[in-house]
Amino acid sequence: MTSVVVLGGGYAGMASAARLAKLGHSVTLLEASGQLGGALVPVREEGFTWDASATSTLLPAVMRDLFRKSGRPAERELELVPMDVVREHRFADKTSVAVPGGTRGAQLAAFDELRPGMGRLWTDYVARFSEDWEVLRQHYFEVPWEPSALPSAVAERFRSRETLHKRLRKTFKDERLRLVAAHPFVAAGQELRDVPAWAGLTAYLEQRFGAWRVEGGMGVVAEVLTARMATRRVSVQTATRVEDVVVRDGRAVAVSTAAGEIDLGADGAVVVAFDPRSLPALRPLVERTLPAIPPMTFHLGLESLPEHLTDLPDELVLHGEPTLVVRTRGLAPEGQHAWTIHSHGKLMEDVLLALARHPDRCPRARRAPGGPGRRRARTPLARVPAGREVGGARHGVPAPRAAHPDPERLRRRRPCDAGCRAAVRRPLGRAGRAVDRARREVSAA
Repeated sequence: MTSVVVLGGGYAGMASAARLAKLGHSVTLLEASGQLGGALVPVREEGFTWDASATSTLLPAVMRDLFRKSGRPAERELELVPMDVVREHRFADKTSVAVPGGTRGAQLAAFDELRPGMGRLWTDYVARFSEDWEVLRQHYFEVPWEPSALPSAVAERFRSRETLHKRLRKTFKDERLRLVAAHPFVAAGQELRDVPAWAGLTAYLEQRFGAWRVEGGMGVVAEVLTARMATRRVSVQTATRVEDVVVRDGRAVAVSTAAGEIDLGADGAVVVAFDPRSLPALRPLVERTLPAIPPMTFHLGLESLPEHLTDLPDELVLHGEPTLVVRTRGLAPEGQHAWTIHSHGKLMEDVLLALARHPDRCPRARRAPGGPGRRRARTPLARVPAGREVGGARHGVPAPRAAHPDPERLRRRRPCDAGCRAAVRRPLGRAGRAVDRARREVSAA
């Protein structure tokens, strides 16, 4: 029996701990915050609940496999529901496409509605990733990483200098198709010129397997996996900040925490399930990587909605500057609604005003007292919970790297024209002050 210390109590950490414990190893799980779940922990306030990060999965079989191999099957713990529409894209020219999942034929028809012939362009693009998926699934995704024993087909893809940006420019003349194909990566804060072309296989996964959500939100997964830690007798230590992995003679021998060192023993092992940049011993291994810049995130509690907005898809993308992603499946009190909005790009105004600038694509707006240019959402917005950090992802401003929650970086905003209440995280330093100055200038204008 091997002694294993898992660092990080998010989805990856708990999944690793559950599988290792089921195999008979002695597992200790260390988590810096006061609870397990990481980015799966939802945001809650005054009866509203919002998913803090991911709201769906493209690989339900992976989740089912995790539960089956660590205890009770997923079907007895939670409900996975297929989404008819993965997301809907609405473009600046007022055209739109609702992308269905799990079926090539439906996608072909949906894109043909944009313009005849576009369906074939899209499905041909997606089909190119079939071989990429099979090669990487068999020899990379489902096997332990061993750089010296990579099959030639995998090594060929990893050595390729073709980027997703280059492939999209060559494949699609219509910008709308490029926007749809690039969206998952842009939404994650990636630079397309740094994304390898084969990573575009996410479009293949959406078409082949569809997108699946968890009934009740992704927080249910965190709750079930937390309970499984007890079932599998994993020793869980929350509120334990890991400072480094102690390495001697080329192997990990201990884990250094704020409270002292945890010895691994002669045959111990460490699983690092969070950003290794925070660990001095591992930082050199990732020094050539660049962190992704997450979007600004706003959680909205809506008291009511006009009828034409009650049947929006789970995810709606409003392309433009900034690009706004509206996720509509939060949990709310009876008759109310919980939305999450992600902003990508230059947002120098209240997010509600940004929505109001697109009355044909989002909640209708009307002029508010106070002079020209001042508008507010007609939909009464009740409340926005405090900007917060969940699982290392900052909510409220882009963050260059993961960090632990810092209450001093939260500041209440004045009530906005729409009558909402908000608290967003402000970045410290020169960039943060520049953003604050710009916001004040916009408000004054």
